[in-house]
Amino acid sequence: MADSPDFPQGMSCPTPANDTERVQLGHGSGGKQTAMLVRDRFFAWLSNEILAKQTDAAVLNLGSTKIAVSTDTFVVKPLEFPGGDIGSLSVHGTLNDLAMMGAEPLYMTAGFVLEEGLELEVLDRVVASLARAAAEAGVEGRKGRADDTGDTGGAVEGGVPIVCGDTKVVERGKCDGMYINTTGIGQIDPAFTPSPEKARPGDAVIVSGPIGRHGIAVMAQREGLEFDVEVESDAATLWPLVERLRDAIGDAVHVLRDPTRGGVASALNEIAQSAEVGIELNENSLPIPQPVLAACELLGFDPLYVANEGILIAIVEEHVASDAVKVLQSHPLGAAAAIIGRVVSTNSGIVALKTAVGGTRVVDMLSGDQLPRIC
Repeated sequence: MADSPDFPQGMSCPTPANDTERVQLGHGSGGKQTAMLVRDRFFAWLSNEILAKQTDAAVLNLGSTKIAVSTDTFVVKPLEFPGGDIGSLSVHGTLNDLAMMGAEPLYMTAGFVLEEGLELEVLDRVVASLARAAAEAGVEGRKGRADDTGDTGGAVEGGVPIVCGDTKVVERGKCDGMYINTTGIGQIDPAFTPSPEKARPGDAVIVSGPIGRHGIAVMAQREGLEFDVEVESDAATLWPLVERLRDAIGDAVHVLRDPTRGGVASALNEIAQSAEVGIELNENSLPIPQPVLAACELLGFDPLYVANEGILIAIVEEHVASDAVKVLQSHPLGAAAAIIGRVVSTNSGIVALKTAVGGTRVVDMLSGDQLPRIC
């Protein structure tokens, strides 16, 4: 692909000052404030060769075996929302971090922080949902899936077992009902190792499904907003899509990312910076559902920064891009897969959007937070 002649060099946007002596909500946004917090407060003390790579999961060598390990903490408010809850979300989010490293998920741990006064009925629903999501992870078409009543009739054969856990209870008002911390362990195929720094000029940028559903679903439930069409979270385990890409495309898949906190925009900025390339998006190609667009226009949000929990970004070699889209579309989770842009050699570390009216705008990382507490 030739680089666009009207994509100017050296584009940048000013950044608001972030000087503060206290933690702010924006520090959890996945944007610039998060990066500053991690760099200045954690890496200053904890950095090592593995942690410094800042990938979705750490890649560790155990003799001749490579494994991926990821940990995450879920603090979503409300605990239950259209399309999911904190229990299923904790499974999907953790296993997706493994999948983005090309790792087949094998085991999980789960730690619960419960608030005094939490209704046991709510706890039961969340734990049952977590168990179903873990049992069904990566399981396609097997008997034992939950029926319409939500009863699995026992654990699904296969899936990802929860192998250990912990429970703590804090005083009333010390957390929003429940927090869940998880760790996931997966096995890596040495022949399939996607990583952010592998993006190359000429590569195609693909998204596997509609953008922005999770963040809007959580926000609408939290604020009591109603739309003509209810928006449901897209939360799902993405390993089936990754497995199909691995089997069909192999190492022509250079990068995989799940655009959670900070949305598609933040994920692509991180990739552009890691690989020292530019990324150019086409606004007309973005699969944004009309209800999400309408909600964002009403509330003043940009859907590119809204969190997702059931789609992936794949950056692949140009010659396999069409095949990669077809592979994704062969699975229900990837039915709306589309090529949304390309990697370019100019404007290193910058993401730009070709607008529907023919202009170009920088898609920078947010300094603060559009939607706090969505994962």
